[in-house]
Amino acid sequence: QVQLVESGGGLVQAGGSLRLSCAASRSIFTFNAMGWYRQAPGQQRELVAAVTSGGSPNYVDSVKGRFTFSRDGAKNTVYLQMNSLKPEDTAVYYCNAKNMLSGTSIDYWGQGTQVTVSS
Repeated sequence: QVQLVESGGGLVQAGGSLRLSCAASRSIFTFNAMGWYRQAPGQQRELVAAVTSGGSPNYVDSVKGRFTFSRDGAKNTVYLQMNSLKPEDTAVYYCNAKNMLSGTSIDYWGQGTQVTVSS
C-alpha cells in the first residue's frame, strides 16, 4: 500500500513563505503523475501544481510565479515551495500520486496539512 506523508504546513503572515514536503513510501518515479491539491472550507478540492513522469510542473493560474513544485528522487519526496503567500491560499493541502492502469486512474492521497495565511 502506498503511503504519502505531508509535512510543513502552519500559520504564516501574508507575504511569508512555507515549504510543504510529501514523502512517499516508494520511488516517486514509479508514479505516472504527482501533484499538490488544496481544499479551503466550503470549497471543492482544486489542483495547485502537478507534474507527469518526465514532464515539467503545471500550476493553477492563481499560484504561478509564487509556488514551485520540485522533486528529490533520492528521498522519494516532492515539495511545494510557497512564497508571497496570500490569505486566499489558506487551505488544507494534499499530496497526490497517480498510476494509470488500463485507462483507469489509481489515486493515492496524503492526510493533508493545514496552511493558514493571516492578513
